[in-house]
Amino acid sequence: MSRQPRSNRERNDDHRASSDRSSSRPPSYSRESHVRQVPRVEHRNSKWTHICSRRGIILICAVLTNALVLICVVAAHMVTTGMSSATAMSGFNLNSVINFEGTELQQVRELDMQYSQMRAPGIYGGIPFSLTFGVISLLFVVAGNKPPHLMARKLLVGALVFQGVGAVAYVVAVGLYLHFVITVNSTDVCTLRERLYARNGYTWMNCDVSGADAAVALFGLITAILYTAGFVLTIQTIRHVKRYLQDRKQREEERRKNQSQPHRAPLRAETTFV
Repeated sequence: MSRQPRSNRERNDDHRASSDRSSSRPPSYSRESHVRQVPRVEHRNSKWTHICSRRGIILICAVLTNALVLICVVAAHMVTTGMSSATAMSGFNLNSVINFEGTELQQVRELDMQYSQMRAPGIYGGIPFSLTFGVISLLFVVAGNKPPHLMARKLLVGALVFQGVGAVAYVVAVGLYLHFVITVNSTDVCTLRERLYARNGYTWMNCDVSGADAAVALFGLITAILYTAGFVLTIQTIRHVKRYLQDRKQREEERRKNQSQPHRAPLRAETTFV
């Protein structure tokens, strides 16, 4: 039988039904339209991050201990040089401060002057020594405001040598300082001076190693330990930088080789499907 032509009404009904089915379906979106374009943020470390690294913190502590050594050297000289020198520096009248009269007063002044001159090399050597190491340590702290692989190799080697020399120098300096103090305190000038002060009740002015001198030795040894730790960390940093540069050089060489050679991956993919 031949198929009768459809009327216009039937065609409209079919079109309306198809439009209703299409409207009931959920809208399909392409996958690419849902992908959020997240901006790429570059995280850059500030210079304080590199300054406050392990090496930087050790050098900062070394700067502080050098300052403490400097303060204790000055304090030890002021305390042990006697009351006559202290009153002369402060501007007070000696007769109203200590109970010496006549020949004893003159003798105390002479002994304090002699003892102060004998102790002078300690302060004249201690101040430049601690000040020099403190300033150089501070310079290395400021210079370490970059990542290690961006720093000059000479700077890292210089920091390594400086900290190694500083550790040895501080141990030797502490030994020489204590030997110098004990030698000065064992002289007849110190013994006679101790007796004169003890006769008038000043028993604390003796020939033993003072607390300020012990503090100089203590902070000096702490500084030596800090320089030793910094020496070890600098060696590790130099090794890591060397390894990093070698790996980066190797990756660059591999990238050049890959760019120079033709890309054969598509050909191998096509042959596998044959």
